[in-house]
Amino acid sequence: MKQYQNAWQAVWRRIDESAAQCGRNVNEIALLAVSKQFPPEAVRRLYALGQRRFGENYVQEARDKQQALADLDGLWWALTGPLQRNKATLAARIFDRIETVDTLALAERLSAARPDDRPPLEVLIQVNISGEPQKSGVMPEAAVTLAGQIAPLPRLRWCGFMGIAAATDEVPEQRRQFALLRRCQTQARAAGLPADVLSMGMSGDLDAAIAEGSTEVRIGSALFGPRPG
Repeated sequence: MKQYQNAWQAVWRRIDESAAQCGRNVNEIALLAVSKQFPPEAVRRLYALGQRRFGENYVQEARDKQQALADLDGLWWALTGPLQRNKATLAARIFDRIETVDTLALAERLSAARPDDRPPLEVLIQVNISGEPQKSGVMPEAAVTLAGQIAPLPRLRWCGFMGIAAATDEVPEQRRQFALLRRCQTQARAAGLPADVLSMGMSGDLDAAIAEGSTEVRIGSALFGPRPG
């Protein structure tokens, strides 16, 4: 338990310090604990410390984990990995947020599959801010147009953008890429779209992401340690 407590506290100290350095209110920044490939017991350990928001990359793994943790109240789940269209129906039923929407067709499928008795499914548009061909997401210049198409869909609540920077230790380059996502938010708001969420920043670059306006950092290894295998 001490391992998780130390890691969780260290991550929050880093978030606090990064927010203070750029004059931001730390309460504007959410911590999403990315628990993919870790067992339900790891989620329980962080839950006991007060963590409630968890991210998973795989739909079936998330479903199994949720079933194993059904006794815990208040868990909130986000899908942070690419979503195949054939998994969209299940994803729409079990997640609170999908962070990797990059086509109107996928959003429409999620909209149709979201149960009426659940709150609207939050969705983020994934933007390819690194420009790497292997990365998912729409290009920055297409993001606001897609947001305008998704926002009116029933049973969904579009609330912002998600991006993954290239793997680099160069802070100016990290910030340049994150600034692209912040620009999408500015443009969306100018178009009358409520882009409240900027999900950007992971264990290696959360400081640069917070400096550029991140409202959610997605942290895995800094909380849970190296991934199994």
